[in-house]
Amino acid sequence: MIDIRNLSKHYRRHKAVDDISLTVAAGEIFGFLGPNGAGKTTTIRMVAGALAPTSGKIVLGGLDLAKTPRSAKSLVGYIPDRPFLYEKLSGWEFMSFLADLYHVDGRALEARGRKFLELFELFEWRDELIENYSHGMKQRLIMAGALLPKPRILVVDEPIVGLDPRGARLVLDVFRHMAKNEGAAILISTHTMSLASRLCDRIGIIHKGRLAAVGTEAELQAQSGEDGALEDIFLKLTDGAALQTFTEIFQ
Repeated sequence: MIDIRNLSKHYRRHKAVDDISLTVAAGEIFGFLGPNGAGKTTTIRMVAGALAPTSGKIVLGGLDLAKTPRSAKSLVGYIPDRPFLYEKLSGWEFMSFLADLYHVDGRALEARGRKFLELFELFEWRDELIENYSHGMKQRLIMAGALLPKPRILVVDEPIVGLDPRGARLVLDVFRHMAKNEGAAILISTHTMSLASRLCDRIGIIHKGRLAAVGTEAELQAQSGEDGALEDIFLKLTDGAALQTFTEIFQ
């Protein structure tokens, strides 16, 4: 469903993403892990069509994103790490705006829009301006909007940032349902090791713009030679274990 081939993004001499290739199948949740500045968000934005790559190819549902951007993007629900919204709109006006963009008719908007606002506990706030929403409410509104057009692909950057435990649990349950019952391909970037371990079918670890390893948690253990938890595997593959002791630093 998501096919990334030799994807790169360069900023002058800096290689933010360097020759990444990976696939995410229908019904699969793929976790993208990496240190700050490793290239996760850059990759996520390129897959969502929000950022043009320097080179490489992105194929979404069989459609080349560069050649047929409108058709390819119509398959995608994008949930960024920070909810950039038109804050002078009400919650319902925002949902209506997205319905127009994705050609969701009025009847479907009324039914699905209400259901998703109720699911994310926002229906009572539907007529309030978004500027009056809390950060967590804005994040939930973004998610409700992303699900409105029945996307076949979800691209998500840090899905539980700003959410309380109840909201975070709800979001994870929604992703599981989308993958297992709706057949959606889900690509998630996160710093939260426990989330990746519990939620994701496979995990890719990116370091300095390149994929250091890809596989299930058991496969990552074998590739890294590390029998510990996902956090230990991550640290070993990203050189984070180099500071195992602080004795020399504080001498």
